Amino acid sequence: MTGRSLAAALPVRTGAALRSPWVHVGQAAAALAAGMGVGRFVYTPILPLMHAQAGLSATTGANLATANYAGYLLGALAGSVSPALIRRPAPLRAALVVLTMSLAAMPFAGGAAVWITLRLIAGVSSALIFVTAASSLLSHLREHPTHLPGWAFGGIGGGIALSGLLVLVLRSAAGWRAAWWASALLAALLTAAAWNLRPETPPATPARTGGVKAGGAALRGRFAVLFTSYTLEGVGYIVAATFLAAAIEETSPGWVGSCAWVLVGVAAVPSAALWARLGRRWSVPGLLLTALVIQAGGIVLPALVPGVTAALVAAVLFGATFIGVSTLCLDAGARLRFPRSVALLTAGYSVGQILGPLVVAPLLRHGYHQALILAGAIVLAAAVAAAVLRVRFPRHSA
Repeated sequence: MTGRSLAAALPVRTGAALRSPWVHVGQAAAALAAGMGVGRFVYTPILPLMHAQAGLSATTGANLATANYAGYLLGALAGSVSPALIRRPAPLRAALVVLTMSLAAMPFAGGAAVWITLRLIAGVSSALIFVTAASSLLSHLREHPTHLPGWAFGGIGGGIALSGLLVLVLRSAAGWRAAWWASALLAALLTAAAWNLRPETPPATPARTGGVKAGGAALRGRFAVLFTSYTLEGVGYIVAATFLAAAIEETSPGWVGSCAWVLVGVAAVPSAALWARLGRRWSVPGLLLTALVIQAGGIVLPALVPGVTAALVAAVLFGATFIGVSTLCLDAGARLRFPRSVALLTAGYSVGQILGPLVVAPLLRHGYHQALILAGAIVLAAAVAAAVLRVRFPRHSA
């Protein structure tokens, strides 16, 4: 998702050139901020408030997270099965509106069953928004510098930072209901900014298939290693993305968790563009290995070292890598020229995100720290797979 190689794997766009690529970047960034940064990840800083004020148990909190990730997988699959969903403005706009409404409805819900349903709906909407925005970026900006899509993907970090800041301000002045309503208002404003985003242009000719035959067993083996690494990343990263703020608040003042989540967003804003630039100089599998090791350290740090400093450092390490890992994995798949690599890798990543909260659920009755340690170990396993890929990655593709 970061380099020209990934763009080359997508259909050639048609039509007039964009007058300013930065306009497109801004619209896509707003869509990603709404769909992912707010719609998906605002739950992380609100979760401690719902524990304290709404009587939400740790197990139910994990179930809400799982429902959201299951919805994300459904939305991603829908976009793969029906490409028309991500090539027209109407489905994107509908997803943005439905997402905003699901956020606004959370305070009115009467119990866990309704909350789970709303988070499922939000997950479906988030996936459609992400796939549409990502496809649009990589289609329309393929002839522009590689860092431009990276800045757009940084919109996810911007949405995380803005929504986390809102929750930080409201946590003492209001409560969990106001936090959901404020996030809905933010999503509505971002929706307005993203309203005129141009989706991906349909391909002029059918996409070619049969690439696996050209590479044979070696290609399948390399892709299997990459798929394993990215799926394990989905399992490990999502635990931190869901429970990091709550885990930090177990051993630090309440405001630290919210501040840490804002830092995650701030660090994520430039991360995709930075990893894209690094990918032009160094091996993509090598960079992936580095990012995964850094991320694993960021995940386990607040569980091993209590205190404000460790929490804030962990937030920066995690924020600087989680979007970068995604872009590097998708870029590696494109460099391998494996058919439908983006769709397959996204599906594995989505399944991993569903499994993450379920894997750590038995540990949550003891708090969140054990869950973070397990998540860090899983990300390290993903790093081992990346190390194997680094050895087997074709030199001409790296």
